[in-house]
Amino acid sequence: MTVTIGRRELLTALGGAAAWPLAARAQQSALPVIGYLSAAAAGGDDRLITALRQGLKEGGYVQGQNIEVLFRYAENQFGRLPSLASDLVHRRVAVIVAAGTAPALAAKGATTTIPIVFQASYDPVAIGLVASLGRPGGNITGASMVAEAYYAKGIELLHELLPQASAIAFLTNPTNPTADLGIRETESAARSLGLSLRVLNASDPGQIEQAFAAVARERSGGMLVSSDRLFSNQRDQFAALAIRYRVPCIYMRRDWVEAGGLISYGARSFEALGIVGNYVARILKGEQPGDLPVQLATRIELTINRKTAKAIGIEVPTSILLRADEVIE
Repeated sequence: MTVTIGRRELLTALGGAAAWPLAARAQQSALPVIGYLSAAAAGGDDRLITALRQGLKEGGYVQGQNIEVLFRYAENQFGRLPSLASDLVHRRVAVIVAAGTAPALAAKGATTTIPIVFQASYDPVAIGLVASLGRPGGNITGASMVAEAYYAKGIELLHELLPQASAIAFLTNPTNPTADLGIRETESAARSLGLSLRVLNASDPGQIEQAFAAVARERSGGMLVSSDRLFSNQRDQFAALAIRYRVPCIYMRRDWVEAGGLISYGARSFEALGIVGNYVARILKGEQPGDLPVQLATRIELTINRKTAKAIGIEVPTSILLRADEVIE
């Protein structure tokens, strides 16, 4: 009996479009192999990988020349991360790059010996990734985008944007292991401003639309969107739904606004992946991850899309526009 497997199913099973040929080369090549672990769908991290490769290049390493990269994508299914991390450990990669907080936690749970370099959203000390920022110790280091600042500032921006609103919505993915962290930070920020917070859950595209419909129906004063790879892969959907339901939304990264989102506030993820690439290069040259201090992404950007504001039917206050690093007309 012949079994036919579609291309999409095959790529998903392998953990990403580039996984199998790289895995084959990893077993045949003397080049050091970097394992890349992400919760995203294959192709969803392309811009981040470009920043990672640039950081590696600055450190003297180029994929296909003196290193290989073995990609593992969880396809927005966080439960797959531990097994994908174990697979990279089984293949004895030289370093694991963890693209996100959940992948970093999965990688840490899979090995205490293989170096891990993470790009995390949260305070890595508070979530138990490292012992301290200055001397992380063990086999792990990386860069943090300090999402805690995003949640607090995002609530403030929504309040400033819609000062008459008494309630704010917060959208999170309950399957993300870090979901509770975002909820706690957002609830604290809302409480300090005397606002009520409605937490909405979405773990697939259909539930995302249901969340927008709920915000519009209940007339909540806009929605703060949590940092999540599923949501990042649906940027175009978010932009379209925000206009359809006339819901002002705030996001963590600039590329959301480029895709038609209203406002973003946060550190540059590309900066963080550049730091990760540089650290991987240093580790390959012999430095110990535990001796490399965790770096914080320092370039915080406020980006506004005025075209989207007009489509939603709101006027962005001058007080916000004057603070913006970039205004897309």
